Amino acid sequence: MRLFAAIDPPADEVARLAAALGEPLPALRYVPSEQWHVTTAFYGDVPDAVVPELVERLGRAAARTPAMTLSLHGVGTFPKQSVKARVLWVGLDADVPTLVRLAERCVAAGRRCGLAMEARPFRPHLTVARVRREPVDLRAVVAELSSYAGASWPVTSLRLVHSTVGAQVRHETLHAWPIGGPQG
Repeated sequence: MRLFAAIDPPADEVARLAAALGEPLPALRYVPSEQWHVTTAFYGDVPDAVVPELVERLGRAAARTPAMTLSLHGVGTFPKQSVKARVLWVGLDADVPTLVRLAERCVAAGRRCGLAMEARPFRPHLTVARVRREPVDLRAVVAELSSYAGASWPVTSLRLVHSTVGAQVRHETLHAWPIGGPQG
């Protein structure tokens, strides 16, 4: 099953960001706002037999992570050259070093379960849209939203999510743990 670990912004921050983004651009396929999240680790296709160990290790990672506060801040694109954008994302601010440490723990949990994890550095972001076909020029969007700053919020939980791709992407939470809280 296709899995990833993630944290979520609160509903009021999702609504604020959706309003700031304004009308959708036709060249972009927007991620439904109810699916907006910050991926801390992407595991890909995980054998069912590995899931219990991953659940246990992620529970420990969440419990060892101290409470943190984040805020949505600024926008950018992948690749970095906004003239050839394929993804539009919103950045994060505040306790980013704590978030990075959580992401490192989530990746380590996957490696310890025998999963092949990407070796690239974690870049904290929330993906809001992807291009429909060819890369697009998003310089104007990036310039307009570069100073976007949401309110701070406490990160309350880490989730393990099953993602089903296809015509309609679906996300189902398999397990959730409190950040800095007891294992469960």
